Amino acid sequence: MKLAVTYDNGQVFQHFGKTAQFKIYDITPEGKVGFSMVTSTGGQGHGALASFLRMLGISAVICGGIGPGAQAALAELGITVIPGVVGDADQAVQDFVDGKLVSNTEALCSHHPSGDVGFGCGHHTCGGGCQS
Repeated sequence: MKLAVTYDNGQVFQHFGKTAQFKIYDITPEGKVGFSMVTSTGGQGHGALASFLRMLGISAVICGGIGPGAQAALAELGITVIPGVVGDADQAVQDFVDGKLVSNTEALCSHHPSGDVGFGCGHHTCGGGCQS
């Protein structure tokens, strides 16, 4: 299994559609965290990130806030979303593997139009629940 985390300086980045990097983790069949690497999104954002993750073979993504359009795009490609996660990216992955990671569905960016394209979260913070 391959898992992606929105990533910034060791932390879970708090806005899926604006993440500049993902940290990709291989999870072994034995349920252990294996190889990991940081990859750039190449400037892609929002809806384009779903296809980007699918091309990498990602099964699940851990993130902070995420809009309904991005959620739908990921779900359509069979990628599980674990939203509302804050803190250290490596610890979040270990918690996921250990079955201890809890998603926070209140961290969904419900203020975005369903397409999510072209809209930013520059006026608030996503991840701890969107606050306008």
